[in-house]
Amino acid sequence: SPEQRRKTRSSVGHHDHCDKCYNVHCQVPVQSSVSCMVIKCRKNCGATLHMCKQEEHQLLCPNETVPCINVNNGCPLTMLRHRLAKHLEVCPASVVCCSQEWNRWPVAETDPTFYRNVSENPLANTELNLDVALALRDQELLFQSIKMKNIFPELMAEEDPGLQSVSAGVNGPAEEASCSLDCGELTENDWAKTEVKEMSQEERDTLAKSRDVTSIENYNSWEKIFNKEKEGCKETVKNLNKGEKEKEQESSNSQGETRDSHQGEKSAAAARSTDGATGLAPWQDGVLERLGKEVNISEYNMYLVHNGAMLINFGQLAACTPRERDFVYGNLEPIEVKTIRSFNVPTSYRAKRCHLKDPAQRAKTTHKSVDTADLGVSVEDLPKCEEINATLLCSLEKELKGHLISESTSTDGLYVDVGTQTYSFSSAPFKTNASLAEVIADKPHGVYMHVESESVTRRHNKTSSAFTYICGHFFRRNEYRHHFRNVHCDIQASLNGWFQQRCPLAYLGCTFTQMRFYPAGQRATIKFCQDVSTFALQPQVPSSLCEGGKNLSPQRNGICNVDPLSRLPLEILQHIAGYLDGFTLSQLSQVSHLMREVCATLLPERGMVSLKWEKKTYSTGASSWRYRKKVWKFSPVFSSVDRWSFGDAPSMSDHLQSCSFYQRHERREPVALACLGEVRGKHGELKHKR
Repeated sequence: SPEQRRKTRSSVGHHDHCDKCYNVHCQVPVQSSVSCMVIKCRKNCGATLHMCKQEEHQLLCPNETVPCINVNNGCPLTMLRHRLAKHLEVCPASVVCCSQEWNRWPVAETDPTFYRNVSENPLANTELNLDVALALRDQELLFQSIKMKNIFPELMAEEDPGLQSVSAGVNGPAEEASCSLDCGELTENDWAKTEVKEMSQEERDTLAKSRDVTSIENYNSWEKIFNKEKEGCKETVKNLNKGEKEKEQESSNSQGETRDSHQGEKSAAAARSTDGATGLAPWQDGVLERLGKEVNISEYNMYLVHNGAMLINFGQLAACTPRERDFVYGNLEPIEVKTIRSFNVPTSYRAKRCHLKDPAQRAKTTHKSVDTADLGVSVEDLPKCEEINATLLCSLEKELKGHLISESTSTDGLYVDVGTQTYSFSSAPFKTNASLAEVIADKPHGVYMHVESESVTRRHNKTSSAFTYICGHFFRRNEYRHHFRNVHCDIQASLNGWFQQRCPLAYLGCTFTQMRFYPAGQRATIKFCQDVSTFALQPQVPSSLCEGGKNLSPQRNGICNVDPLSRLPLEILQHIAGYLDGFTLSQLSQVSHLMREVCATLLPERGMVSLKWEKKTYSTGASSWRYRKKVWKFSPVFSSVDRWSFGDAPSMSDHLQSCSFYQRHERREPVALACLGEVRGKHGELKHKR
């Protein structure tokens, strides 16, 4: 501890010889304030040093017990100093986030047959169809990230005007409230009213727990209004106290002036004899400089408002900026203006014949705006737009290299087409901060993204008609390489025909698929877990081993029998759990309280820790971030697979024999081949010549 170090430092003292000595075999005699004896390290690290340097050696000794480098990030382990580097490879606080990216395109309207068949029962296709399951996961994340107010701001529901007016009146700083008090606009009755209007803590809690959507949305706005109103009232009270103190000082000063009347008369006469350089009148010289030193900024601004005209007339304030104070640019150079669409008439341009005729004989044309009202159909009878397809299309328009539907385009050097695209949805108007996932929550879900993906990072140029996704899972440092190799390199990059094989007639609507690989050495199935959004290995367990757990029956007292696994001792359960991967441990911890305690003992060795941060907002309006607690969990990684083997899946030709989309066209009548008549004619001519 620091106190012990101070004691040892004071007891040992400072030695002039020891500060410069580095000889292991030092033979200098021990003298007070000069030198001390040479000792060896108590931790048996092999170091030899003077006794007064023992405290400094503890900061470098490799055998000293120290906490982990990531102790501030949540690691609770302590170890010898020379083991810190090796520990960082398996440190639970050394967490890595996977940043693998890939792109997906929306489903085009030209090939909807396959995706329509998959969308009929998407939940049944997610267990075996890994590409469909991954596409649904990416689609859900995309729908949650798209905010309707960014795409269709004109279709959003209007907020409460009363709330807007109140919030606009309170958005000013606390100085405005204090300024209104100085002008006499806030009285004691108004102060009492503001105290009555303020909500109690119980009312705020009930408002926060209310299930009313509008109340929950407006809660933060009202809370901000109340906090600002409270701060304004505090500033008002401070100004009231300052005014009372100033009045007391003025009364005491007046009493002192009456006592020294003779001196006061002399000073007043001297002030009158001067030319008014100490007053605050608009015609006195230097009034603005003295006013800025004596009063606050609110009173200074109020003085300018009331006496601005007089200050200008007496020359105290300039009516406009003088010419000598104008900002003058330096040497200006012409800059070439470059536009996105620059039209240059080509050298081979020829005017159309219709433009070369006599203008008097040209048909009369008028410019007219075309709208849906010209169709003769009411707005209610017009077909409604589909939310998902329209939102995805408009979201792609917001891309950097995308194009707008209503963009003005020039057909040639004379004509420009201008259009405006409008949308009408059955679910409009949308709620504030509503996402696309919330809008389509009550509608049947489908697959709107391509099952094929392309891995292109943000560092490369890519098409603007694709959405980018990121893995975003967290792993321990020693688990990240297994995740990247097995998930992204082996499985995800090979789903398009190698790791998972689809029917060749999938473009016609066939949804048949089969897996071609399995981990070498053990039969297991690759599945995609939607709850965790990750791939998992499911071993193929014989049915005979699963029969014991299905025959459990309740006892007479109503308590269910404990499964055979839970009856084992705690030490054996811990030994068995040590062979499981992170994903299996996270699922096992949710089975029962006993299994949760067993998995908790493996957290320092197999789990990872992170800090959960929360935003702290103070009464003054300032905010800061602080970590609330340490969160322990297991990473979603499955057992490492070093080698894959081909499975015993049948050939795809066996499926084509029974595929309903494989329609054969048998021809029994003879069909003439192309150019067969010409060949017969030439053959007959050769026979005739012979």
